Amino acid sequence: PLGSAQLSPTFYNTSCPNALSIIRTAVRAAVARDRRMGASLLRLHFHDCFGCDASLLLDDTSTFTGEKTANPNNNSLRGFEVIDAVKSKLESACKQVVSCADIVAVAARDSVVALGGPTWTVELGRRDSTTASLSSANTDIPGPSADLRTLISSFSGKGLSASDLAALSGAHTIGQARCFLFRARIFNDTNIDPSFASSLRPNCSTSGGDNELSPLDSTTPTVFDNDYYANLVRERGLLHSDQQLFMNGGGSVEFQVSSYATNSAKFFSDFASAMVKMGRISPLTGSSGEIRINCRKIN
Repeated sequence: PLGSAQLSPTFYNTSCPNALSIIRTAVRAAVARDRRMGASLLRLHFHDCFGCDASLLLDDTSTFTGEKTANPNNNSLRGFEVIDAVKSKLESACKQVVSCADIVAVAARDSVVALGGPTWTVELGRRDSTTASLSSANTDIPGPSADLRTLISSFSGKGLSASDLAALSGAHTIGQARCFLFRARIFNDTNIDPSFASSLRPNCSTSGGDNELSPLDSTTPTVFDNDYYANLVRERGLLHSDQQLFMNGGGSVEFQVSSYATNSAKFFSDFASAMVKMGRISPLTGSSGEIRINCRKIN
């Protein structure tokens, strides 16, 4: 489902020439205030882009159910206020020109750069959805207990390969996860470094600490680098789904993880390419959708 023909990196060059610098300045400031926000903004793009249409940003109303309460999103997505602030600056600069979907896509790139990661050229021209699908959000995004087959299948359903999965999973080199998402791993999984598991158990016991946070990359949690992969090789992946990429079975995904663990430039290059590809997943373009004035509600 790739509708990239209508997207273009120069989409706002004449209609809103300062759009990209307005977004970049706001994202840099937000990440400087709270380095975890970089991961949160990147995650918004991932969770929206299994559709790239800003449907994720819509608030529930008495007559409308959005996607914020879907299992992968509920109480775990952050950064909506940063998107709101960017939107309000853009509305002052060029009224109803820049879509919320494009803001989310650009903010993800700028967040990665702010945390030391690679850059890429974001293709622009998405429009904002006037609908949302709670059921799709619940079924499309694989959960933290997913096995490799499920992960590959979820990505494949969006036109992304196993190789894209391996590269995009590197987004977990930043950010945090709540205890209840990895409790089963640290108590039940056998492919986990014992000292790593025991270091996590005091804050995440069998009976408590559901919302206690731990970094997805315990080595450099707020730097976008290749340590996530080095951790997987050492069986120090935080989520069950993370460790599934490196299971000592010698498959192609595992080979890719090994190469990223020792070659940061290769990871950066592949991650950037896969992000461009992900940004092309069924965007609304042309006359479909709208340009929202407020990212949280349909015009």
